Amino acid sequence: MKLINNGLVFLLFTALLIVNNFAQDKPDWEGGVPEGCTTITVGRLATSDGSVMTSHTDDSHRTRSWLDMVPAKDHPEGSTVTMYVRKPYDSLAMPTYQHIPIGEIPQVPHTYAYINTAYPSMNQHQLAIGETTFGGRESLQSEEGLIDCQRLCQLMLERTTNARDAIKLAGELTKKYGWNDSGEMLTIADTKEVWHLEIVGPGRGNVGSIWVAQRVPDDHISVGANGSRIREINLDDPDYFMASENVFQVAIDSGWWNPENGPFEFCYAYSPSSRETFSTRRREWRVLSLAVPSLNLHPNSENYPFSVKPDEPITKEKMVEIFSDYFEGTDFNFIKDLTWVNADDEVEISPLANPFMPYDMNKLFKINGGWGWRGERTIARWYTMYATITQSRDWLPDEIGGVVWLAWDNVATSVYTPIYSNITEVNKYFKTPGRIHGYTHDSAWWAFNRLGTLTAQRWGDMRHDVRAVWDPMQAELFANQEKIEAQALEFLKTDRDKAIKFLTDYTNQWGIKATERAWKLGDELWTKYDELF
Repeated sequence: MKLINNGLVFLLFTALLIVNNFAQDKPDWEGGVPEGCTTITVGRLATSDGSVMTSHTDDSHRTRSWLDMVPAKDHPEGSTVTMYVRKPYDSLAMPTYQHIPIGEIPQVPHTYAYINTAYPSMNQHQLAIGETTFGGRESLQSEEGLIDCQRLCQLMLERTTNARDAIKLAGELTKKYGWNDSGEMLTIADTKEVWHLEIVGPGRGNVGSIWVAQRVPDDHISVGANGSRIREINLDDPDYFMASENVFQVAIDSGWWNPENGPFEFCYAYSPSSRETFSTRRREWRVLSLAVPSLNLHPNSENYPFSVKPDEPITKEKMVEIFSDYFEGTDFNFIKDLTWVNADDEVEISPLANPFMPYDMNKLFKINGGWGWRGERTIARWYTMYATITQSRDWLPDEIGGVVWLAWDNVATSVYTPIYSNITEVNKYFKTPGRIHGYTHDSAWWAFNRLGTLTAQRWGDMRHDVRAVWDPMQAELFANQEKIEAQALEFLKTDRDKAIKFLTDYTNQWGIKATERAWKLGDELWTKYDELF
């Protein structure tokens, strides 16, 4: 194979700078940092083992690059909890958010323990949350409210034990204290079922919220990808639908829905623009198509079913496969147009071609038609901060049944390790702040970010080296799960503290092992490919 010459390398890096500068002015990019997340939900009869699943890719390089465990707490009468507003903040080592206090709401007597990721992900009772932003009508956002998305996740996990109660609490709190964020989808799972909650603001100058929730059938899989997904709703069927009392009237009063013209559809009333972008719709198509290829869904459809029954039960392995996806094997593969002719006059994909370039190059090279900043993007992203796949299981006690599988940075170059929802602490690599203080070997995020960034520079070759390390580790972790949980269950019968310590040690053993292997793997890639840069 012909090696890339220095002139082409220079041109490629110049192209990255051009696209970077182009991105700075686009409204979907906060200060040049792209935002957007993907969440997949699976009902208990659609999974291979009866788990209820939700998930989340935190696709933002502004959010927190570390996590911790928040213990259960008792609070004295009259206590309050502070609410914040997030603002982009660029005065630390790297872009982040500043959380500015804006008010307080009454605290409850007791709050539950939870895993404190940037968007809190699971509490001690196996209640789990995923997230994706869809924006909604700009005119709906109000600065009068006190509650944003991250705070709402926290409040639901601290105060409720099941999805329906969490949704009802969200409605009560945002009605009274106000929603101050843009349109958000929260995917909320417990040991029995999983729901999608879509919420928008009440309009400028108002306090309150407008929201709707739809349950995923137990034998179905669903997806959220930065677009509102809930269409027609039937509030006479409370087993599958819930909504705020103002959901119809605001749409009528605002001229967004006329009952004489057809049925009410939440997404078209409150977030019509989110159905216009391929950035959303292509990921919806890809997730549902990977789960149900027999449907032969069209990649250019405006809408897809809210949920579908998978052709085969969804496994953890399948979830990892979907979240690692970048349209390989489809007409929308980002690297299919970056080819060259090798020494044998054969056309092949450049080893430098990759779908995760820091600052996507599809606009510059007109890949997949060159749709702009609201166009194509893959499920796996170079700017993912962390990703979660959760399991909530009703046949196991809470101490063992609730687990969050967490991967740092780009899922395609990472590995998911378990965090059990009742452990008492996480290892130093997971809880060390990285980005806000700059590069450090004490941070798990930096280990995987360095690895992913390096792999992106010669994706066609390096990805095989990376997967050769992570795939066996992932397989071992999944294979060990039943045995480890059986041991924990035996401990739990006589000594809860011993069971919790056992799972804490196991969680941290693998978190440390994966992080240190990521550092070593990066060094190995530098050594192996140094002569080719």
